[in-house]
Amino acid sequence: MQTAFVTAEVELQNPPSLLHEAIETTLRQHGEPLRWAIVSVDADRRRVAIEAVVILES
Repeated sequence: MQTAFVTAEVELQNPPSLLHEAIETTLRQHGEPLRWAIVSVDADRRRVAIEAVVILES
């Protein structure tokens, strides 16, 4: 099993309850999300910055 550190940006969702799904979908493009955190929010650009650890596909 290999892991990788990933940073990504995701657009804020309306309603906010959809944000979790948008983050998971974005991270799955890189691998299986192991853990992630929102590290900053840019309200003007309506974007959140994410840092994550993902399990890489073999």
